[in-house]
Amino acid sequence: MKEAKLPEKLTIGWLKRMYAERRLEPEDVVRELVRRAEADADNPVWITPPAPETVMPYVERLSRIDRARSPLWGIPFAIKDNIDLAGVPTTAACPGYAYVPNESATVVRRLIDAGAIPLGKTNLDQFATGLVGTRSPYGETRNALQPDWISGGSSSGSAVAVARGHAAFSLGTDTAGSGRVPAALNGLVGYKPSIGAWPVRGVVPACASLDCVTVFAHTLGDALLVDGAVRGMDPDDPWSKSIPAPRPAVPDRICLPGEPPAFFGPLADAYERAWNEAAARLERLGVRTERIDIRLFQEAASILYDGPWVAERWAALGEFVDSHPDETFPVTRQILRSGADGRHTAGAVFRAMHRLQQFKLEVRRLLRDAVLVLPTAGGTYTREQVRMNPIITNSNLGIYTNHCNLLDLCAAAVPAGEARPGFPFGITFFGLADQESLVCGAASLFLDEKIPGTDRGRAAFRDADTTLVAVCGLHMRGYPLEAQMRACGAEFVEEAETAAAYRLVKLPTDPAKPGLIRCADGGASIRVELWRMPLAAFGGFAASVPAPLGIGKVELADGREVPGFICEAYAAESAEDITRAGSWRNVVP
Repeated sequence: MKEAKLPEKLTIGWLKRMYAERRLEPEDVVRELVRRAEADADNPVWITPPAPETVMPYVERLSRIDRARSPLWGIPFAIKDNIDLAGVPTTAACPGYAYVPNESATVVRRLIDAGAIPLGKTNLDQFATGLVGTRSPYGETRNALQPDWISGGSSSGSAVAVARGHAAFSLGTDTAGSGRVPAALNGLVGYKPSIGAWPVRGVVPACASLDCVTVFAHTLGDALLVDGAVRGMDPDDPWSKSIPAPRPAVPDRICLPGEPPAFFGPLADAYERAWNEAAARLERLGVRTERIDIRLFQEAASILYDGPWVAERWAALGEFVDSHPDETFPVTRQILRSGADGRHTAGAVFRAMHRLQQFKLEVRRLLRDAVLVLPTAGGTYTREQVRMNPIITNSNLGIYTNHCNLLDLCAAAVPAGEARPGFPFGITFFGLADQESLVCGAASLFLDEKIPGTDRGRAAFRDADTTLVAVCGLHMRGYPLEAQMRACGAEFVEEAETAAAYRLVKLPTDPAKPGLIRCADGGASIRVELWRMPLAAFGGFAASVPAPLGIGKVELADGREVPGFICEAYAAESAEDITRAGSWRNVVP
């Protein structure tokens, strides 16, 4: 069969089809991506660019893993250089800060486990401090479409790598908008999960309490495929949370600003026209729209840099900046040093926290079962304009982004046409941390994009035709029977724990498998995975489970009862008690 030519707009879905049809092999893809990165070498997209000697070991590894159990098999991705990749320097765009990690960040490791291929490390605004993409000693990453204009930051290289076809997706980080502004300026989707949903272990902190790892991709569906591979608790990450995976659902309302948004920069008028067109499209989606006062979000946004959270950046990096004053980019050093300002007293921190908590309460009331939509950026600038006025230009780019993590919101930045030919325009959907599904559903409706595993449309987004299933053994991710779950149309949702009322035994079968047994006393909490399965497939799946296993109700630590694997008590007589392990993964890695 004829070998396929890689398109400039490289997507996960397209690569999966080409691999399935045997029209491409991962080594062919990597070879072309190395060539593209070399051809674009005059644009400082990469700090550690893809090279055969560093990438091919990951390609060779693919022959030793099961493609059916590796949802991102052969998919190449880029990594922002404040996220660890084992054996490759992490610089955070500061050569004097560089170190070589022995292990990869949790999100990177999970992607590699899912079969993805790490290509290299991308440029960024130093220490992830900036929204412009010009604050790096490695050079100014130029916009993928307009080289005289900014790429957006701080995840500049990650966004441009995808937009220029160097990678199918990339990892960024987002504290104040760094996973969204570069998406808008380069015509991409930028998905920012809820704080804690993706582990941040192995990420150089900016504001540790607000930092998120994000993904850039050409489609929302691709972004959610990545989400499915990396979401979930990391027991060694103090910021990690168990937040269910999004399942696209239609919100009750789409909230839009009651007053016309403010726009700035040389394309202000064009951005305003693009916003008005996007707002009109939103009002035609068939979902009720509501105009609201957004001053609450603006007041929250002002806290990020005018309040004590800038001191959190100084707490993380101040010692290095003081001891290496010539290693930091001048404007970055200026911003970081503002965190040492005497205004940021302990009292000021608590006053700001209390004020922010009130904002969060009001936002929870306002956005319950709804999403808010704003321009991702109110304008853009040439790189020369940013050099001439680095502080104000950067601040303007955060007008519609800075509030997000402070208010514990999730967000999806998506393309929304062009401000003028060759200048992408984007909007962002915001939702509450426990309602990522509404953000994804509303964004997919706007994009008219079918999300893999769902049918687009209001009725199809309901969860009524599915059920959660708790699995504790060979049906979990990475084990031999995961393929059965996938074949039934099931999707991983989250990791969870049972109530402290169960024993776990190792059954004398070939291969060995666990049995979860409810007990009257002396039980423990056991780690399980929750999957969402179509009801149409659930009956046949349950009927296929062999004795002594079966499907019954499993009580979770949070009080929920869900269908799941249980074991008949008689089987314990000939089985090894492994309750102390707490999880089958601790018995059979």
